[in-house]
Amino acid sequence: MTSAALRRDEDGAPVVATARAALYLRVSTGRQADSDLSIPDQRRQIEGYCLSRGWEVTAEFVEPGNTATDDRRPAFQAMIDAAMQKPSPFNIILVHSFSRFFRDQFQFEFYVRKLAKNGVKLISITQDLGDDPMSVMMRQIMTLFDEYQSKENGKHTLRAMKENARQGFWNGARAPIGYRVVAAGERGAKIKKKLEIDPIQAETVRRIYRMALNGVDNKGPMGLKSIATWLNENNIRTRDGGRWGLGAVHQVLTRTTYIGQHRFNTRDHKTKTPKPESEHAVMEVPAIVSEAEFEAVQRSLKARSPKMMPPMAVGGPTLLTGICFCACCGGAMTLRTGTSSVGREYRYYTCSTKARQGATGCPGITVPMDRLNEAVVDHLEARLLDPARLEALMDQILERRDEWVNQRREHVADLERRATEAEAKLKRLYDAIENGVIDVNDPSLKDRITELTATRDQAKGDSERALAHIVKIGPAITPETLRAFAAALRKKLRNGDGTFARDQIRAVAQRVEVVSRKEVRIRGLRSELLRTLTAASGVEAAVLGVRAFEPKWRTRHDSNV
Repeated sequence: MTSAALRRDEDGAPVVATARAALYLRVSTGRQADSDLSIPDQRRQIEGYCLSRGWEVTAEFVEPGNTATDDRRPAFQAMIDAAMQKPSPFNIILVHSFSRFFRDQFQFEFYVRKLAKNGVKLISITQDLGDDPMSVMMRQIMTLFDEYQSKENGKHTLRAMKENARQGFWNGARAPIGYRVVAAGERGAKIKKKLEIDPIQAETVRRIYRMALNGVDNKGPMGLKSIATWLNENNIRTRDGGRWGLGAVHQVLTRTTYIGQHRFNTRDHKTKTPKPESEHAVMEVPAIVSEAEFEAVQRSLKARSPKMMPPMAVGGPTLLTGICFCACCGGAMTLRTGTSSVGREYRYYTCSTKARQGATGCPGITVPMDRLNEAVVDHLEARLLDPARLEALMDQILERRDEWVNQRREHVADLERRATEAEAKLKRLYDAIENGVIDVNDPSLKDRITELTATRDQAKGDSERALAHIVKIGPAITPETLRAFAAALRKKLRNGDGTFARDQIRAVAQRVEVVSRKEVRIRGLRSELLRTLTAASGVEAAVLGVRAFEPKWRTRHDSNV
């Protein structure tokens, strides 16, 4: 490369034009940028290269902490935009090595050719090549090797980060709501970090789970939109002070981090597509909710999902639509209507397979809707609401009551300690202002006072709510209270107009299988049955944390109690 380029003026006479160069300086990570070594060294060497050739440096583009595997780099795009101007403010782009420009061979060649069309050339000061075919081939080999080396480095880095997560250490990024990052020790020059529960935000997470399972004041489970609306209306904000949306609530309710299993490497960082579970690294963290709560929420979300159950089955008028199935073929029992000779309308549950394909598809039966509805509700009343059976079911809950109360009292103590610490810091801050140690005009003073005041007030409020939640457990459950509860729930199962309480039925019976005109199997998740009973009786808190040892219950089997 020469220090000047020939061009011709309007009369055709040759004119010498000095080369104009733009410097592109890049490091891959923020840590390298903070060290302030690599970029100054690149600048020094490139400027010396220009000085030795008499080139004019007209622009400089610095990329601190961005990878060269893609073109999503602000300084890079600004440089390309400037280079594509007509005329371009520079005709040479100088880099320390080709890997500073790109570590993707295809993209590298794309941008080199794009620049060349506008008369801009890319030059590496440590890999100076010509324009002949042999030099072009060597450049392509170098960039291909850079791409391979980048992928190998990424593979080894990811392997190390996965192992770091398995050992219980945090790899960076922002902690999920309900947690905060704390130092856990040093290993060489690196400070290892872990997640610990943030007492203030953790109570918000627990509240979201309680609303998903039992609603506000035990008025019934709430969906994502209802939860987000309630949080926003009650001025309970996200960690950043923003408003809750469906996505944020859904993430809280589906993240296994809250049961002590934070998953790392779940998505591809480029395409955002989910990775197979075999590639996940599970990091153990302190749990905020119990596994029983988490699993119950997952079942609730699954049951509400339009992919699992059509909206008509959730909001339609028919009692058993969506949960009634033919025991012969497994197909859904759907509603059919007919009219007698005198004009009376009849309604039936019919096997959908038989209705579509006839008896050759399924020999299923047709059952009058009123008879099946009455039979299901009568059986649930007689079987599930027997006080002796309820007492056996509640024994396991009462055994865990004291353990739950102790855990919540420890949580209240953490919140009170957090409020006390914030109050003490505020007092010391005010004392320092009075003594003239701190300038009242300091712009950061107001923000600090606001932050400490918000921390104190929220900790106090959450402490009071958590304490009130413990008090709501109420007195010990006795056989008398169980009998009263059974009588009250019997009334709830039937509405005043003679219809049935649809939500109550679906809460305790998730599947009704019609075997014959005289036999029906009612299936349901035992944990959902327990939670429904306790929520309706006003002892919702006592069930929290209780595992369901039987995956399903069947009304005809005494062993389920």
